[in-house]
This record gives sequence, C-alpha cells and structure tokens, in this order.
Amino acid sequence: MTNDVSTPGDQAAEQNRREEQLIQRVLASFEATPNPRLRQLVQALTKHLHAFMREVRLTEHEWNGAIRFLSDAGHITDDKRQEFVLLSDVFGASMQMISMNNPLHGNATEATVLGPFFVNDAPEIRMGEDMSFGAAGEPCWITGSVFDVAGNPVPGARIEVWEADEDGFYDVQYRDDRTAARAHLIVPEDGEFRFWGLTPTPYPIPHDGPVGKLLELVERSPLRASHLHFLVEAPGYRTLITHIFVKGDELLTSDAVFGVQDSLIKEFTQHAAGSPTPDGRVLPDGATWSDVRFDIVLAPGESGGQRLTMS
Repeated sequence: MTNDVSTPGDQAAEQNRREEQLIQRVLASFEATPNPRLRQLVQALTKHLHAFMREVRLTEHEWNGAIRFLSDAGHITDDKRQEFVLLSDVFGASMQMISMNNPLHGNATEATVLGPFFVNDAPEIRMGEDMSFGAAGEPCWITGSVFDVAGNPVPGARIEVWEADEDGFYDVQYRDDRTAARAHLIVPEDGEFRFWGLTPTPYPIPHDGPVGKLLELVERSPLRASHLHFLVEAPGYRTLITHIFVKGDELLTSDAVFGVQDSLIKEFTQHAAGSPTPDGRVLPDGATWSDVRFDIVLAPGESGGQRLTMS
C-alpha cells in the first residue's frame, strides 16, 4: 500500500505553484487589452497586488476589513470631500505622484501637494497689499522674485496664494461665504513681488472619517506643518504648485501628507510689537509681525498640471 501523505515541503511547493498559476491566469486575461498602456497598468497592478497579499499572507478577515474600509471611504466621499485622495495623501502616494511628474530641473523650485482648499477666481491684489482680508493671525510681510532657471525675471507670472488663519481654518471652511487669506497677484517686469499675509499655523487634515480612524489606529498625527500655499503660472513654464514652511516648526518631520521639502523651509523672522514695517504700515498696538523671502524659479514646460489632492 502506497503512502499518499505528502511532506510539508511538498505541500508548500504545491501551494506556491497554485498561487503562481493563478497570477499567470489573471495576467493572461488582460493580454488582449487594445491599449498597451492600460495593459501595462492592469498587469503591473495585478503583480503587485498579489505580491502584497502573498508577502503578508493576508487573511480573509483582513481582506473583508479592507473592503469595509474602502466602502466607508466611498460613502463619505461627495462633491466637497474626496476620501480616496486623502488616503493617497497619508500613504505618501500623492507626493510620489508629484515627485515623478515634476522632476528636478536645475535650480527650479520644488513642487508639493495642492491641498483641498484651492479656489479659482481669488481676488487680485496689487504689490504690497494684504491678502488676509481680515483673517485672524499675525501679519507677515512676504517678498520674493520669479525667475527662470537662467536667472531671468518672468514678468506677467500669475501667483495664487492662500493659507489657513491662526485657528487653522481656511475661509471655505466657514459658513459665511467669506473670502480671506487668499488672493492672486501679477508679477511686474522686474520679477519681484511683495504682499502682506499671515504667519502660517498648523492645522489637521480631515480626520473624522475612515482615513482619520486609520491614522488613530497607527498612532499618527493628522496635523500638517505650518505652510503658505503658492501656485505660479506663466506661458512657456511648468505650473508650480508648492508651499513654504516655517523653519523650526516641530511638525516638519511629521507632516501628515509628507509634503515638506527641505528647500521649501524658510526663515520667518519675528519682529516685536512697535517695530517699523518695510512699507510703513501701521499695525495695531501690541501687534507683532514676521517677514519671509521666497524666490521662485520656474522650470520650462507647458503650463497646467494636476490639482487634485486632499491635504
């Protein structure tokens, strides 16, 4: 009588063969895809998805939990909130996408995430005017230049700027239809710009949904490092979406969406109450203020770019 009981080694080899066979069947099912790029994407996704499942030996309970998580993300998503983009943000996928699609080009300013609070048609301000429009916070005098990689000024470049107030809220998060702490300005012939804003403050990404629950489970903070947003556009140049961050901010190494680039960390110099301002502006009694300089270098390329993210 023959013993049909296989050894553990034989069983492991057979299990591995079956798993590999399944992957090859799935890959083959996409071979007739007419679009070669789509075929590449779905086949690569298949390989990496199965590799992940096999590496961690995913359980059915864990897989069902993942399905519930994605279902919850879909249920909370609407025209004002995109939980899947937020999920992309906290896994660093949004920043990886930005890095890949905005490759380094000489001394061009580095890009980072857009965030969910960009609004088209922000009011225009002239040089030296205040983009805070009464938003609460410490006044900040912001200056800089816009140049190309050869050091030539880029006159006519459009700069969009926006930020949170000192309570960590953007104007669109209030219910009174205010427009505050956002504006756009047009760079003059010499490439230099200047305006008043607010000293940036930290704020949390939306964390009352499934992504927030995930961050809680892994004991990660939802806070973003203090920053001021810039979007710079000019014909013949790659659209730049970036921030500047406050040097010394304790959140620089733990930004919830991994948006901090070392080159974007700037010195915000603090000034005591009563100190004279660069343009002679008279601030309220007891009001401190800060100043920062941010020189922007645009890479050559087509204007326009990806503006969808949720940080």
